[in-house]
Amino acid sequence: MSGFKTLTGKAASLKRDHVDTDQIIPKQFLKKIDKAGYGEFLFYDWRYHSQGQENPDFDLNKEETKGSSILITGKNFGCGSSREHAPWALKDYGFHIIIAESFADIFFNNCVKNGILPIRLSAIEIQQLYTDRSVSVIPHLTVSLENQQVVNERGDRFDFEFDPYWKNMLINGWDEISVTLQYEDKIKKYEFERIVN
Repeated sequence: MSGFKTLTGKAASLKRDHVDTDQIIPKQFLKKIDKAGYGEFLFYDWRYHSQGQENPDFDLNKEETKGSSILITGKNFGCGSSREHAPWALKDYGFHIIIAESFADIFFNNCVKNGILPIRLSAIEIQQLYTDRSVSVIPHLTVSLENQQVVNERGDRFDFEFDPYWKNMLINGWDEISVTLQYEDKIKKYEFERIVN
């Protein structure tokens, strides 16, 4: 995983509450354990009609949202089953940050473990971000993980809370395995001494 302190990017809006993991990545596409290649199936049932042609009315299919690295959405995002493929699909599609009113707990943790920053903001702040078209057709946001702030193009600042442990992990681009490997020498020493004694 690559770490980051600040990210500036286009913010696509998905104005829906209770988006579950089966809507994020439908079950018929969960056929591999490699994280790459799931982006094309993200929100598949909304992005495509039943015959496979692109749905032009779905927000993420609109030209101005292409290349967005931030997703703004509603409450209880990522509810449903705990499939880790959901953050894999979001990351593979290009999203590094998801801003929502609330997240399902397991989904929230799976995001962080896969290098996606999930940010909780209030309903009023989310609504402000949805409607912010003051400078461009699609809003560009700057997110500082270091300062725990979202800044829009007008300079409005939205503070967010984030666990210090996970903040450090995301800034440094660490996952749980890379953190464990930092203690490899101590682990080997302990195991050796345990065997000897």
